Amino acid sequence: MAAATKYNYALSNPLSIFLNKAPRDFERADFLKVIDQKGLERVTFHYTALDGKLKELRIPATDSAQIECILAEGERADGSSLFKGMVDTAVSDLYIVPDYKTAFLNPFDDKSLDFICRYLTWDGELAPFALDNILARAAALFRKNTGFELYALGELEFFLLSERGDNLYPVQKQQGYHGAAPYIKSGPVINEMVNHIAQITGAVKYAHSEVGYVECVESEKEEIRGKRAEQLEIEYLPRPIAEMADDVVLGRWIIRNVAHRHGSVATFTPKIEEGVAGNGLHFHLALMKDGKNVINGPDGRLSVQARRLIGGLLEYADSLTAFGNTVSSAYLRLVPHQEAPTSICWSDCNRSVLIRVPLGWTNLHHLSKILNPQDGSEFRSENGRQTVELRSPDGSAIIHLLLAGISMAAGWAFRGDASLLFKEDKALDLAEKLYVKGNIFSDKVLLKKLPVLPASCVESSRILLQKRELYERDGIFPPSVIEYVARLLQAENDEFMNKRLIDLPADDRLHETRKIMHKDLHKH
Repeated sequence: MAAATKYNYALSNPLSIFLNKAPRDFERADFLKVIDQKGLERVTFHYTALDGKLKELRIPATDSAQIECILAEGERADGSSLFKGMVDTAVSDLYIVPDYKTAFLNPFDDKSLDFICRYLTWDGELAPFALDNILARAAALFRKNTGFELYALGELEFFLLSERGDNLYPVQKQQGYHGAAPYIKSGPVINEMVNHIAQITGAVKYAHSEVGYVECVESEKEEIRGKRAEQLEIEYLPRPIAEMADDVVLGRWIIRNVAHRHGSVATFTPKIEEGVAGNGLHFHLALMKDGKNVINGPDGRLSVQARRLIGGLLEYADSLTAFGNTVSSAYLRLVPHQEAPTSICWSDCNRSVLIRVPLGWTNLHHLSKILNPQDGSEFRSENGRQTVELRSPDGSAIIHLLLAGISMAAGWAFRGDASLLFKEDKALDLAEKLYVKGNIFSDKVLLKKLPVLPASCVESSRILLQKRELYERDGIFPPSVIEYVARLLQAENDEFMNKRLIDLPADDRLHETRKIMHKDLHKH
């Protein structure tokens, strides 16, 4: 908190500024003070439901005793509606209880104090089927069994669709990457999004325009038809993996609200147009030990622990699509030559693979001194910035379940008891076996040898059910959650989608493809 207020007071958490406290130190009495002194009129509880979206409950602040009660004891909600198809109406009541460190002043309602809540059952236990609780268990299990903390950062890609307005300074198709005004028109809107997310989460790394651009969207959906579509990205800073899930869900909520305020539509759907980049939701991972990132070893090369992590992700990769790629259009994005993976492999600085090890300032420090020798002050980062990036997930991801699955993959790779020693070896063996160099799509022999990701939601559901033990072990994923996700995927009925599309005449294929791409604009 001190560093944030020192360098940019305007983007610090307003509650922290007002209370002169870090969020982890917030107490109930602090909120009563905020409500009183700021003249707030309500408390709003938010919680992630089965569809991966934030829900809310607005509670008028009629008197301090009433507000203190709901802050201390929470409120009730109908679990059979929030977890439709999983929780029976006969046992549907759930408590929703605020997590104090998540408190924030609502940027869209200046009279509201907001919280992220957790679900508790009738006996005061964390609801085992709630998405955030599943992730919390998975992260805690990894930490307990390995002594490491798994950190993640998300790359939140989306299309902002707005009225076309003037035709000055047009952008060419697929030429939007890191574009600037006046070519990119959405600068003020994304600035507003970034400011709100940064103030609430403190976890924004940067924002920029992405490759995808459509001057005039063709669609049967009136919501987006005829609009200009600019692809944008907001990338986060690394945070403990359970916190990152909440931060990304909050980010999507903020992005949609800001877009709506400006008369625009924000969509995270995996594909919006044929031949145009899709919306990925890549996650970078770091392994923390005693506050230090150990992805790189003392020699500056990728550590054994990092290669184990990669091996775990490779083992889980095909089944992770069940949580990271949940609609049919996801499998129109996972095609060759679109910087989206189709084969299960990894490499360095290579955007054609499933798992990329990006540039990480390995053995390089204070690069600006090369260009600015007049700067006599030395600089050395206190912590390594190297990460491992999983590139398969997209905007249809059920974020908490995806990150819980990633945590289980990491845990699998590090399991070291005698009875499972062969699995520990398998993680390193997989990492060695599936390392590639260069663009894999230019090496047909190699491409045929590599295992592949599923080609449809239906195939992904089958793999999930076949590998369910990987997720259900240690009681982390309840069987009901695995079965629910499998049913969700099977309902897409898309197993032969690509073959059916290929057999259509060109105009008919494009029309059907757009119907598939646009049917899930706001699924999660």
